[in-house]
Amino acid sequence: MCTPMKTAYFDCFSGISGDMVLGALVDAGVPIDAIQQVVDSLGLTNCRLETREVRKNGFRATQVVVHTPHEHHHRHLHHIVEMIERSSLSDTVKEQAVKVFTRLGEAEARVHGVPLEKVHFHEVGAADSIVDIVGSVFGLSYLGIEAVYASAIPTGGGTVRIAHGEVSVPAPATAELLRGVPLLPCDVQMEMTTPTGAALITTFAREFGPLPAMEIQCIGYGAGSRDIPHRPNVLRLFVGELACAKATSPSVLRDRIWVVQTNYDDLSAEVLGYTLEKLWELGVLDLFTTPIQMKKNRPGVQLTVLCNEELVPAVESLLFRETTTLGVRFWPVERHVLPRQVASVQTRWGEIRGKVRVLPDGVQEFSPEFEACREIARRHQVPLREVYEAAEEAFRHQGAQQMADEHSCKGG
Repeated sequence: MCTPMKTAYFDCFSGISGDMVLGALVDAGVPIDAIQQVVDSLGLTNCRLETREVRKNGFRATQVVVHTPHEHHHRHLHHIVEMIERSSLSDTVKEQAVKVFTRLGEAEARVHGVPLEKVHFHEVGAADSIVDIVGSVFGLSYLGIEAVYASAIPTGGGTVRIAHGEVSVPAPATAELLRGVPLLPCDVQMEMTTPTGAALITTFAREFGPLPAMEIQCIGYGAGSRDIPHRPNVLRLFVGELACAKATSPSVLRDRIWVVQTNYDDLSAEVLGYTLEKLWELGVLDLFTTPIQMKKNRPGVQLTVLCNEELVPAVESLLFRETTTLGVRFWPVERHVLPRQVASVQTRWGEIRGKVRVLPDGVQEFSPEFEACREIARRHQVPLREVYEAAEEAFRHQGAQQMADEHSCKGG
């Protein structure tokens, strides 16, 4: 029996900031009064939260406005951690909130070349930014979110003025936080993703990409503080349950890989074979060719490569260099993977290595390695099929003996 996984997906088509996250969570059902109580427990008793329903290029959204007196001092990380620790938040939410601020501090430390404890939180240390971050962490917990996913992130362009002067977008700390995150091209000349937004989403998001297969229960819209020509400045939040969490066993692993694909009608078999060898040397997960019919009734070949995201540029470069292709297609896909491990069994001819896969019901199946079986078949002059059958039978016997030993231990 599976357990539904409460999931949040942030559609960041107009960027992401702390106030946009908070507004989207409130719009999705987090009571503003509950957030106000959290803010009061932080010691920010002069902060008052207000919600407004606004229109952004025709779209309704919730905007959370933090009313707070102007502050003349800046905070270090330990000041903010102390505020969080004495608040009414649960231990888990406290830990998550501290993690967000620590990520921010580490990014600032790298940018300025100073130890973490010496980092001054300027804009991020202001009361409204603290409210945005802590309130957002609390909101995710209030909604019972167990998994967070997000789209690619647009940063915007132009320049932005920070405490250290005018800098290019993305701001230095934002850029540090977005290391390894897919960015979305955008020609809007303004800061669309702020350090608070980047810190929140990179702390919680498991993956960045398209909307995962999920049953949507509600959608929240959080408004940004500025208006963008020809684009609604809102953050869209989908809240629901992952479909795969219901359809698969908890033992089934879930990850994302990339498909790289191209077609040929003018490539020799020798060059294609060489290209496949080079692709395997790169470390791709799998590859295959498919006969296809191309334009002008030409028979052709479709080459499909499966690989991890970091290999996509190398695969593309190899295909352009070694083949006649004029273009390649690539896109991310999600897959479910059975747990597997390397194992070996003893047969009358010697040891045979292979892999054990674990099915969702817990049953284990053994697949002998072809090379190992072939070597034994050749050496002992026995049919290859007989070697496979002996290895599989040895594994079944080994598994039965292991269960008997475990039962004996429990009984003793």
